[in-house]
Amino acid sequence: MFTKVRKRDGREVAFNETKITEAIFRAAKAVGGEDRQTAMELTLDVLKMLKKQYNGNLFGVEEVQDMVEKVLIESGHARTAKAYILYRAQRTRLRDARSDLMDAVEEILGETSRENANVSNSPSAKMLQIASAASKKYYLTRLIPEEMSQAHARGDLHIHDLDFYGKTLTCIQIPLGRLLKEGFNTGHGYIRAPKRPTSATALAAIILQSSQNDMHGGQSFAFFDRDIAPFVENASEEETYQAMEALIYNLNSMHSRAGAQVPFSSLNLGTETSEAARMVIKNLLLAYEAGLGRGENPIFPNIIFKLKEGINLNPGDPNYDLFQLAIRVSSKRLNPTFSFMDSSFNKEYGDQVGYMGCRTRVMANRKGPAVTDGRGNLSFTTINLPRIAIKAERNIDKFYRLLDETLDMSFRQLYHRFTVQAKLKVKDMPFVMGQGLYLGSQGLNPNDTLEEVIKHGTLSPGFIGLAEALVALNGQHHGQSEETQKLGLEIVSYMRQKIDEASEKYDLNYTLLATPAESVSGRFAKLDRKEFGIIPGVTDKEYYTNSFHIPVGYPIGIFEKISLEGPYHKYCNAGHISYVEMASPPLHNPQAVEAIIKHMQASDMGYAAINFPVDYCTSCSVTGVINQDSCPRCESPEIRRVRRITGYLSTVDRFNDAKVAELNDRTTHSGFSPKG
Repeated sequence: MFTKVRKRDGREVAFNETKITEAIFRAAKAVGGEDRQTAMELTLDVLKMLKKQYNGNLFGVEEVQDMVEKVLIESGHARTAKAYILYRAQRTRLRDARSDLMDAVEEILGETSRENANVSNSPSAKMLQIASAASKKYYLTRLIPEEMSQAHARGDLHIHDLDFYGKTLTCIQIPLGRLLKEGFNTGHGYIRAPKRPTSATALAAIILQSSQNDMHGGQSFAFFDRDIAPFVENASEEETYQAMEALIYNLNSMHSRAGAQVPFSSLNLGTETSEAARMVIKNLLLAYEAGLGRGENPIFPNIIFKLKEGINLNPGDPNYDLFQLAIRVSSKRLNPTFSFMDSSFNKEYGDQVGYMGCRTRVMANRKGPAVTDGRGNLSFTTINLPRIAIKAERNIDKFYRLLDETLDMSFRQLYHRFTVQAKLKVKDMPFVMGQGLYLGSQGLNPNDTLEEVIKHGTLSPGFIGLAEALVALNGQHHGQSEETQKLGLEIVSYMRQKIDEASEKYDLNYTLLATPAESVSGRFAKLDRKEFGIIPGVTDKEYYTNSFHIPVGYPIGIFEKISLEGPYHKYCNAGHISYVEMASPPLHNPQAVEAIIKHMQASDMGYAAINFPVDYCTSCSVTGVINQDSCPRCESPEIRRVRRITGYLSTVDRFNDAKVAELNDRTTHSGFSPKG
């Protein structure tokens, strides 16, 4: 009937009526429709109206879309018409990406975005975020398949670290021991193996910084105590302490990414029992307890104390005294956090499992050895559980059908990203790959591609807002009824099952992540509130609840919260974390803190932490809980407030608006008195 249509840029191209059918069907699916035949019939109505109005004359794409809207409305398909109009508007926004980019640049030049609480407001940070904004626009409009780009724009899912989509990987557990033994090259010359503890920890900081410059996620040492121990065997306690103090200072001041942030650093330790390793653990904890130069709470590194029966968990274990020290330091400084080597899903690996502050866990490997060192997450994408539940309209069968579609989209999108990452070359990640940090990368040449290396990494669909999804489906969240807790576990178990099936289908390491939702928790809530309105218990806050957590403002006891969240950990094999909130540092009740940690272990948790306020006056150095705008001693308004955000520590002034709202809603959990 028609042979040509005019594009928006003036070009004339072949007319393809199937594109009309696909657009109508896509809009219908967005509101629950599944009848392609109806979409085809509506397409015929559009063609008839085009013929009648234009009588063989050339028309443009905009005119076709106007006609589609008209036909949908006049045919009684109002909901589909609304979805089509929304889709059209989203496409328009993508076409206007260049204009949007300029707006983003203008905003960044005023103040850096607070999507990442570890990014400063420095000139370097501004330049980094301007490049980030341009990169995101490029990948969304030029590289990522349209259905996936649109899913991200709508908020069905969120592609994390979109600006690095085709440039690098997320994170790695660095094989520190081998690098210190063999030496390494950061690009300006060979650095030989150290001999003393101070040199070893200085090089450890350089390794973290150099690796961070190649990647967009976290950097971690899975066996810090084991790997540093050889360099303290003939050192004194004082020398070892000085080395650990210097490491902490470096990791809070040594910037990466062109000066925009310090490295996201994590150190796993606690299970090595040699005299030298124990000295490493002890002095790192003591140096962290002392804080920075004026007693400030360190932000980095995130220290993860690994607990294991027979090694450090109980009286009589060789490192039980170090567990007691870890409790003392954690009760003052928020770190260390605690990982559990005896949980049902970690136990088979002994004490070899490492975590990161962002909760990442990488262990099983269908493409090679099941090890932690030299591996990490390649990329992750979060699905919007509340949106799926809202669209399901309390129909559980429909919910699972929509969940299947969104999970499948995430699998395909992550696989697409993998194919892009696989084409990268060793020279694109000169330190991580060029110095053989990643498993399988040793011996490669600069122009070798990375597919055979990154196959050892993980691809992780994640999720947030289980609590809000359950309210949308069942009227309650999982902290409110046993029935809803059962449904929550069924949903997360189902996602894990589908992810295991994806691992088989793609023959890659797909894993399920309890997403560390920082910017996305607010982004999803904002998009859903705009589309679906205010739904009590679902879209009535500025944020969605992190992963499988009980809502932060819900009154619940410490031990009950742990018992409810614990069973979710085993399903989230890409990483997980749970917290309990206290009103003040539990400095004077180590026995109660130990009881909480042991209940976390008994509840089959893999990784957990205890939260409380840490406030510090930068004028007079008073430290404590400061529940007012100025210092009670010197009346200075310069109060540095440290809190945990998505696993890492940060200062509140770097939280985005949604996370500030979440922080303000956090309630302390009952059943614990800091003074006993």
